[in-house]
Amino acid sequence: MKIIKAIIVDDEADARDVLETIIDFSKQPIKIVAKCSNLKDAVLKIKEQKPDVVFLDIEMPEFAGYEIINYFDEINFEIVFVTAFNEYALKAFELSAIDYLVKPINRERLNETLKRIVENKNEKNAILEYEILLESLQNKEVQKIIIPEVGFNRVLNLNDIICIQGQGSYSMIYLINNEKITVSKNLKYFNKIIYEGATFFRSQKSWIINTKYITQFNANQGKIVLKGDIIAKISPTKIDEFKLITNFQ
Repeated sequence: MKIIKAIIVDDEADARDVLETIIDFSKQPIKIVAKCSNLKDAVLKIKEQKPDVVFLDIEMPEFAGYEIINYFDEINFEIVFVTAFNEYALKAFELSAIDYLVKPINRERLNETLKRIVENKNEKNAILEYEILLESLQNKEVQKIIIPEVGFNRVLNLNDIICIQGQGSYSMIYLINNEKITVSKNLKYFNKIIYEGATFFRSQKSWIINTKYITQFNANQGKIVLKGDIIAKISPTKIDEFKLITNFQ
């Protein structure tokens, strides 16, 4: 089995040592080839060692970890961000399809990440994901989501999504240009990652709607009509909440 080369980047020596110890205990074929205390040293080591994965602390003096995209035209190594950020920032990571670990690091969560890295080792140019993350963190507002499609990832503006319909283990995304995208993610996934401060509302177990695109509402029939004459369902238990946030009666 191929050895996965890894670099740890954290400004705290104890944090670097703890992460290295936990990785060693995991018994996964991962070798720590360098440990760095700042982003600039990390960039040099990455170019020298050509690692498969970098465990990168977000909050460091001088340069934040996510600024790494400014130093590479291509990122052909995986990045696992290590962060103590709040829940909002974690939404930005999830929406950008980027892996992360929360401090203090949970050993079980780390083991899951390590297993995935070993089993799915695949070099790719991931610059797009990191640009979306950087934009979200800098603006403190999540505006885009990355959708996995066959062979590539696609960026969608949240404002372009009319609704998402759950279809078992898949979901159908309806866009304002009349396009429909089938994604191999269930509705629970989207319900989890779409930022709660946005205009989206879980109207029923199979529907997440963008309240900006509502054209009609019929409580008796339990339906919501959206842009493009899309008819979504609403659960009776959701009607009062729906009226409160939309002013529809």
